[in-house]
Amino acid sequence: MEVEEVVCLPKLTRVAVCGGTHGNELSGVYLVRELLKAQQKREEEEPMTVMMVLSNPRAMLQCRRYIDTDLNRCFTHAILNGPESDMAPYEMIRSRELNAMLGPKGSPEAVDFVCDLHNTTANMGLCLIAYSDSDWICLHIFRYLQRQMPDTPVRYIHFDVSHKESYSLDSVGKHGFAIEIGPQAHGVVRSNVYTAMKLGVQHMLDWIRSFNSGATFEGGCVEVFTMVKHIDYPRDKETRHITAAIHPQLQDRDFCLLHPEDPLFQTFSGETLRYKGREPLYPFFINECAYYEKGIALSLARKRCVMIPAVRVQTEQEQQQANEQGFASEEEEED
Repeated sequence: MEVEEVVCLPKLTRVAVCGGTHGNELSGVYLVRELLKAQQKREEEEPMTVMMVLSNPRAMLQCRRYIDTDLNRCFTHAILNGPESDMAPYEMIRSRELNAMLGPKGSPEAVDFVCDLHNTTANMGLCLIAYSDSDWICLHIFRYLQRQMPDTPVRYIHFDVSHKESYSLDSVGKHGFAIEIGPQAHGVVRSNVYTAMKLGVQHMLDWIRSFNSGATFEGGCVEVFTMVKHIDYPRDKETRHITAAIHPQLQDRDFCLLHPEDPLFQTFSGETLRYKGREPLYPFFINECAYYEKGIALSLARKRCVMIPAVRVQTEQEQQQANEQGFASEEEEED
């Protein structure tokens, strides 16, 4: 009988749960506030440090997505390491504060895991959005959430940035993802959406605690949706105003396969515009309110199976060996 190979990974001792990166996405705002209160009441200590962060306090006070610019696009190295100025947009200044708190991004000092909480107006259920399809920590947490939340659609969206840099808050950690859950209108909180987010965060932290304690998690296949492209609304060539809305047959059908010639938009004069792609793809973020300004009516993804290995935490001896190998590699590069 063949024994499954186990990948050994470093312990996740510092974890950050962030809410309010967009100040009008209220499930994360209220959940982090609630977790902060619970954390203050907790007397026992645990080896894992969990930081609760309210990311964009000024936008939260005004119940706006952002004050000057989208904070969740401000975590590139160019912005984080650029020249400092009191005249810079507020969110750029705040991104550097968060990078100092949770990072620096890409450094050994960065927190081990960042979970950033978001809401969408689209009918997407609970989605984990990550930049990697080979981060075994993120993918194992995803599978654990699927198993622990059988009544909630849980999906993994992979934003492939192999040719460009990641830009969102969760990219500051060594591992991380955004939890995106909807449908929920911006500026309101729905109890069922809030509860699903709360359960997702609780199960995520439970998995990390089990992993840190030495549990082994078996490998297997998980379904991943890799983003292929965005589609904008039809627009008037002169005014750039949109001329159509999402077709009624597509609205609220996130992750339902969209075939060539399926209805895509309905113009304001009543004409049906059809999908002209060459292959069936899975739509998501359908008619997301916040994406009108970004020129995105929906995004399209391919679904595929990703095989994940069994994982467990490294022993102290394995960690020491890994560190020694890392130092040796650094010395070779310097030579």
